[in-house]
Amino acid sequence: MNRILRTTAIATAVLSVAGVAQARDQVRIVGSSTVYPFASYVAEEFGATTDYPTPVIESTGSGGGLRLFCNGVGERSPDITNASRRMKTSEFERCQENGVTDITEAKIGYDGIAFAQSNSNDPIDVTREQLFMALAAKVPQKGSELVDNPYKKWSDIDTSLPDREIAVYGPPTTSGTRDAFEELVMEAASEDMVAYGGEPYTDIRADGAYIDAGENDNLIVQRLSENTDAFGIFGYSFLEENSDSLNGASIDGVAPEPEAISSGEYPVSRSMFFYVKNQHADSVPAMYEFANLFMSDQMIAPMGYLQALGLIPLPEEERQSEREAVAAKERLELSALK
Repeated sequence: MNRILRTTAIATAVLSVAGVAQARDQVRIVGSSTVYPFASYVAEEFGATTDYPTPVIESTGSGGGLRLFCNGVGERSPDITNASRRMKTSEFERCQENGVTDITEAKIGYDGIAFAQSNSNDPIDVTREQLFMALAAKVPQKGSELVDNPYKKWSDIDTSLPDREIAVYGPPTTSGTRDAFEELVMEAASEDMVAYGGEPYTDIRADGAYIDAGENDNLIVQRLSENTDAFGIFGYSFLEENSDSLNGASIDGVAPEPEAISSGEYPVSRSMFFYVKNQHADSVPAMYEFANLFMSDQMIAPMGYLQALGLIPLPEEERQSEREAVAAKERLELSALK
C-alpha cells in the first residue's frame, strides 16, 4: 500500500511540474488579416515596453482564427483571436463544446471594406447592386430567371462603368472581410430581388472573375499595381496605407472616408474585435497586460497610434465601456450574439 501511495505521489509531482512547464510568457494570437496590422503594432509596443517577449501573431483569417481558438484549452492553443466581424453563434457553441467556456469580447473600433483600384484609373462610383451583378454566381435575367453570370465587362452591367474586364482580387471564405462583404453587399443587394425568392444570395462566381488572393491583404494591394485593370477588396486601413498608389470607389454615392465609416453612412462598414481565452489566465500571465494595452487610449482613441494605421475609433462612451469589460474579464454570453 505504501508503495502505491509513494508511486501516486511521484506521479502527481511529475504532473504538477509538467503543468508549471506549460506556463509561457509569450502570448499566441491568430485571426483576421484586417486586424493584423493593428495587433502587430500593439505586439511590438508590448515587447518593447514590458518584460514579456513580443507576442506571436498569425494571420489566419477571422474564420480560421476562431476555429483554432475554439479547438480547446491548453498550451498549444491560441490565447487570443482577432476578428473583423463578430463571433457567430455557431462558433460560440463550438467553443463551448470544446471546453472554451470563458471568453471575453473586445471591440476595438471600426473599419470599412474598400473596393479599390490602381491610381492610374479615375475613381468610380458603384452601387451594391452593380457589385452584386458583377460577382454573383447566378444573376436574374428576364425578370425572375436565374442564369450563370454572363457579364464579362463592367460596362456590360452599366455603360457608366469602366469598359474593362471584370477582375476582382478578394479574400477567401475563411476571411472576416469576405463574410462582411457577403453580408453588407451581396445579401443587402439581393434580399429584395424576386428571382431569389426573398432569400439573400451570397454565392460568388467561380469562373475567374473573382480571384481568391489569400489572407494577406498586402498581396491584393501588390496585384493591383501589376494588373491595373483589376479591383481589390480589403480593409480600409490598407487603402489608407497605400493611398499614393490606390483609390477607393464610392459605394452608393459615399466615399470610403473615416467619418463616413464611423457614422455608418458608408454602406460597407463593420466593427473589429479580438477575443480572449480567460481559461489561459494562470498559464499565460502576459495575456491580460497585452489586452489592456490594446484597449488603452494610447492605442485606440482618436489621435492614438492605431488611428494613424487606419483604425476608425469608437465613440468615447463605447470605448470606455469596452475597456472596462476587458479589464473585468467579462464573460461573453450566447444571448449577446443573437
